[in-house]
Amino acid sequence: MNDKILVTYASKYGSTQEVAEAVAKTLREKGLNVELQRAAKVQTIEPYSAVVLGAPMYIGHFHGDARKFLARHQTALATHKTAFFALGPTEDNEKDWIETRKQFDQELANMPWFNPLARELFGGKMDPARFRFPDNLLTLLPASPLHNMPASDARNWDKIRAWAEGLAEQLI
Repeated sequence: MNDKILVTYASKYGSTQEVAEAVAKTLREKGLNVELQRAAKVQTIEPYSAVVLGAPMYIGHFHGDARKFLARHQTALATHKTAFFALGPTEDNEKDWIETRKQFDQELANMPWFNPLARELFGGKMDPARFRFPDNLLTLLPASPLHNMPASDARNWDKIRAWAEGLAEQLI
């Protein structure tokens, strides 16, 4: 192992990738050696001293690529410092945050072996105009909660950068 940190992410429409890029940039500004890579592309985590994983939450669960990453690297993650962030609510209302926080905590509880040094839930982003099939069907069906929903972005960039700054000391 060396002092290189892996910032990896699962992302469907690019929002989580943008947050991972901001985390990586902030860690680099703190003097850390960081590599950024999509979770589905990571073959091994052995060359890294620490791993930061990011994933969006969809219908109460972490993105499938993040779950696969965790399963594939479960044994190796036990020997690495880790941090985890997820993107959740796309609206800034208390009810959504409370429910998503419960789902976030439950997803992590389902993996008792995964105990990151730091974990955080950030607001997410949704742009129905960018949805591809079959997701775009949710915007067309009148019974769907996404029907006629406007685009929204609840990511708090100051909070994201502050979290990443705090990570820098924990990961070295």
